[in-house]
Amino acid sequence: YLARISGYGDVPVDGQQSDADCAAIRRFQSRFGISPANGRAGATTADVARRISISVSAEELAKCGAGAGLSACVDLTTQTMWVVRDGAVVFGPTVMRTGMKGYATPAGTYSVFNRSPKAWSTPYKVWLYYWQNFVRGIGFHSTTTYLHDMGRGSHGCVNLLAGDAKTLYSTIGQGTTVRVFGRRPGT
Repeated sequence: YLARISGYGDVPVDGQQSDADCAAIRRFQSRFGISPANGRAGATTADVARRISISVSAEELAKCGAGAGLSACVDLTTQTMWVVRDGAVVFGPTVMRTGMKGYATPAGTYSVFNRSPKAWSTPYKVWLYYWQNFVRGIGFHSTTTYLHDMGRGSHGCVNLLAGDAKTLYSTIGQGTTVRVFGRRPGT
């Protein structure tokens, strides 16, 4: 999968793991918050690389249905998201975590209607950094827990790595279209 994703170094698919392969894997692990970032491709690294690899394909990117303008695309099936401006990806794809069983993130087309760099969640008594609300009490924000623990889920929100939440906050804004599609496995 890593060979299909650009930006981490040349990873030949040859059945051998070189020092260069380990360095590319470590860069990938660091970028996506995988712990430990030790250059060894375990189950979490393989899963994240598979999901990102799927998400960079033209077929997958087209599932968002983003037209002219700016759209945030949330793929519940692969648990990835990206931003498209006038047909070109300007952020991502990156990993995310959405609603757990009983709190499924709803599919549909929405728009960002409330934003704050730091918002208090009254029901869950936690700060939501880079909060961007797009439907009812559901929005994008950074997570304080390990994102790759897929046994966990949110209460419907789109949880992002802190750096990704910050970048997303500066990339989209009030009124940006949010397209949520697919279905998170197990919900």
